[in-house]
Amino acid sequence: MTDVVAYVDGFNLYNGLRKKHGRRYLWLDLEALCASLLLSDQRLSAVRYFTATVRRKPASLRRQQAYWYALEAQCRRITIELGRFQQKSVTCRSCRNTWLSYEEKETDVAIAVGLVEDAASRRFDTALVVSADGDLCPAVRAVQRIHPSAKVVAAFPPARRSDELRNAVDASFTIAERKLQRALLPDKVVGPGGKVVARPGRWR
Repeated sequence: MTDVVAYVDGFNLYNGLRKKHGRRYLWLDLEALCASLLLSDQRLSAVRYFTATVRRKPASLRRQQAYWYALEAQCRRITIELGRFQQKSVTCRSCRNTWLSYEEKETDVAIAVGLVEDAASRRFDTALVVSADGDLCPAVRAVQRIHPSAKVVAAFPPARRSDELRNAVDASFTIAERKLQRALLPDKVVGPGGKVVARPGRWR
């Protein structure tokens, strides 16, 4: 058996799911999903989930925190690795109105660093990158130099694609809807302390 580490680009996946399927697959068991994408001679050794705390409505934050709790309660091989949102000023070109928005930062850099560090320590035989972010190409090329026998496979989220990344990796595919359907968390998840979190009503 060969070892696979999955690197999940949280917001790339989220935005692809929302664009293609609305909210119905947001309550997603990332460990089960990644395991379902492997070949018969592969085993999933870890899932590294890269995301950031939302800076919007309190209800959005509650849903996100419930999801993280459910993931950590349900998935034994997952780690949640946080970036940040940076505040920025946005100006409308037509009306010149200005408002504050937030831009997610550091995720692609964190994934790149994780890939290279894990390649250097021979932590995987295959890296499964759940993203369609072409900014990861330099990291993929670094992995290929540092750990020549390793493979890097890109699993593109729904409605997401990068020809640059596809050309850099050893293989790529788009995650099929049937994989999402079979990898949802239970509607209610019980944590180790007995706390119960339920799938948000809007995520159905």
